[in-house]
Amino acid sequence: MAAQNERYSSKEEAIRIFQYLLGVFDPISLPSEVASRQGKIKFTAERDQPYFPIPFKETETTAAIKAIEGTVAALLAETSDDGSAKDAQVHVNLEKTTAFLFQAYLARVGGLGKLDKEVKALLKDTDLLQAQSNSYRRMSANLYKTKQPGEYYHIHGSLEASTTLKMIGLESHRPDLETHEQIVDAIEGAVEKFTVEELEAMNREHRQAGVKAFKHTDFANTPHGKTNLALPPWSVESLESSTPKTPLPRTQKGRLLSGVKVLELCRIIAGPIITRILGEYGADVLKVTSPNLSDVPFFQVDGNMGKHATDIDLKTPQGRKLFEELLEDVDVVVDGYRPGAFDKLGYGPKKLAELAAKRGKGVIYVNENCFGYEGEWAHRAGWQQIADCVTGIAWEQGRFMGLDEPVVPPFPISDYGTGCMGAIAALVGLYHRTTRGGSWHGKASLLHYDLLLFKVGQLSAHVQQQLRSAMGAEVLALRHANSVDQISGTTLRQMRAAFPDFVDNPKYLDHWYSAAYGKDVSAVKPVVEIDGLDVSFQRASRPNGSDAPTWNFGVDKDYRK
Repeated sequence: MAAQNERYSSKEEAIRIFQYLLGVFDPISLPSEVASRQGKIKFTAERDQPYFPIPFKETETTAAIKAIEGTVAALLAETSDDGSAKDAQVHVNLEKTTAFLFQAYLARVGGLGKLDKEVKALLKDTDLLQAQSNSYRRMSANLYKTKQPGEYYHIHGSLEASTTLKMIGLESHRPDLETHEQIVDAIEGAVEKFTVEELEAMNREHRQAGVKAFKHTDFANTPHGKTNLALPPWSVESLESSTPKTPLPRTQKGRLLSGVKVLELCRIIAGPIITRILGEYGADVLKVTSPNLSDVPFFQVDGNMGKHATDIDLKTPQGRKLFEELLEDVDVVVDGYRPGAFDKLGYGPKKLAELAAKRGKGVIYVNENCFGYEGEWAHRAGWQQIADCVTGIAWEQGRFMGLDEPVVPPFPISDYGTGCMGAIAALVGLYHRTTRGGSWHGKASLLHYDLLLFKVGQLSAHVQQQLRSAMGAEVLALRHANSVDQISGTTLRQMRAAFPDFVDNPKYLDHWYSAAYGKDVSAVKPVVEIDGLDVSFQRASRPNGSDAPTWNFGVDKDYRK
């Protein structure tokens, strides 16, 4: 009976996780001054219980990370003569944190959301190879059975699909397959012809982003698992120490990062969320994408809030010239592409540190990747589902649902949590550049966000049962081969029914008119509030490639509704 009367507080757990995090970093990756400010953090919650039908403390962990983000921002504000955030209190609301973690499914353009079929007509078509819009090709990124009973493999065609499909002996397009069941039968039937070892070998040969779905204990016993479990969730290290201290520009009162120039080299979610958060603090964020590379159209609705977005082809002389002109004034570079991609182009962290030393002002370089930066798999490409499968998150989700099979959790939660960790790495780098000078290299990964979830422990059996009961049979009927949108869409419907005062509540959204879309857009508000600072969006989102490749942003025609 004691378990039935168990009291659980998400706020109390967020505080405990915050205190845990204080003990796992060196003073470079997390300034020691953060610990001295923990009394100035206030967690609030309307329900004080988790919302997601997931066995992990997603909201509580990310709320703790958000508290660190806000504290580092407050410390950075104290380095300025502005004085507006002196001893300021940091506020983190758990409902806003939860909304942050599945914001792609709460965002709207023209009143339509990600799962509304009609929304496609309102978006710029950046799905150049139909890896998203074609149902068959989209399922080239999914979890399937293998030849070995009880072994599952997540193939991932990324944004291209053809290579993965051909790798397993399938055609790149199958217009004859009309239903989800037909598509799964065809693709899973192909995957089941191979063992995990054979799939891994083909993946290496074709440089694809698939991975075995590991149970956590099995991953922990791999060389990569042993290496990375011993590491902190993010890291910051020195790139060069010759450049002098650089105070924040603070070109707008109350806007912490106003005048700070941030160059985003990312696609999809985690990387763009790093820079979106920096934009919330006032930074000028310029997202640079190649006009020849695919991107998911709808993720730009929430991911591009507060930014300008331009296209530059770095494989042309003209594109490199434009890019290098932007680098002359850049303060922060965020790189979310395949490991080493920008080094090969001549723009990696070491090269930019050399440029920084030459110009006499340090640069902050932040990498975001899937597998981390140490260990045998550090070079591998990956995405949110890949991290969730390799670390054991997917197997634990299946167990939570009463199954003996892995299931990818609903929503790209680890993407958003990783984005927050990368933003902290950037803020810490700016803090060091301000207080001691030099250039700094921050690193965050999807794998380490997932490992943090394991380190802080799962929700108790009683709380997990409450979440299962709230979701009902429809969610619990999902299986390993259901698509990401099926899993997330089903969960979203049940969360709306179970928590009607929370899901889609307009008070958690910022409402704008976007001139680039020519429509109203809505996106989840910034989570962190800091007394004396304005933490908010400066402009609405826009599709990739909407703006000129310049730091002169001019006057936007967007306006808040």
